[in-house]
Amino acid sequence: MLSKRIVFLSLALSLALVVAGCKKKAPPAPPPAPPPPAPTQPAPTPGAPVVAQFSAEPSNIQRGESSTLRWQVSGDVTSVSINNGIGTVQSTGSRTVSPSNSTTYTLNATGPGGSVTGVTTVTVTSPPPPPPPPPPTQPSQTLEQRVSSDLQDAYFDYDKSDIRGDARDALTRDAAALKSILADFPNASIVLEGHCDERGSAEYNLGLGDRRASAAKDFLVQLGVPGDRIRTISYGKERPVCTDSTEECWQKNRRAHFSPGQ
Repeated sequence: MLSKRIVFLSLALSLALVVAGCKKKAPPAPPPAPPPPAPTQPAPTPGAPVVAQFSAEPSNIQRGESSTLRWQVSGDVTSVSINNGIGTVQSTGSRTVSPSNSTTYTLNATGPGGSVTGVTTVTVTSPPPPPPPPPPTQPSQTLEQRVSSDLQDAYFDYDKSDIRGDARDALTRDAAALKSILADFPNASIVLEGHCDERGSAEYNLGLGDRRASAAKDFLVQLGVPGDRIRTISYGKERPVCTDSTEECWQKNRRAHFSPGQ
């Protein structure tokens, strides 16, 4: 009985091995296809010309400006021409063009071996619009307004016509303003008035006012103000700006004052 089991197991094992051996194996994956060969450039035709250069410099211009075409054709050349009115040209050269609109130029070169072309374009843009006109100028000030606003009085010590420190500073600023005023009003003149306070006689103060006006004028002339356009006059104590009998008021009256000439 045991021997029969052994025989049966042996047969079953043999049958299993035979079945396993009969199964088909999967075929291996095919290798990748080789890349296609790179295309070969055709050999140049013997005797055909070659366009080595054809350009526009600059290639972008505004209407009314110019550009320069430059070209160079090598090889066996029979003729070279450029369209848009240029016509036949040498193998190497340049030409200034001023197209009113964007234009494409074509170069044609021929030789025994055939013909070739080159192309370049000049792009033309419209110039920017002109700037808007400046705003209308404001009406200029009158001579009277300029004298009143730009010039300041020079003050003096009692019974003196010397130019003191604060008067020197004021007249220095007045000199610059006077040059500007006289330039803007080339036919005008300026009157330099001499004034005094109420003390002293009218005759004495007329002389003192004259000395004060003359001293101020001399100082201005030294700073470059044209003396022939400044005249002096003395009012003495006739035209005070303050009528109180105080030192503060008297100081306001001891002055050299500017007014427009007639």
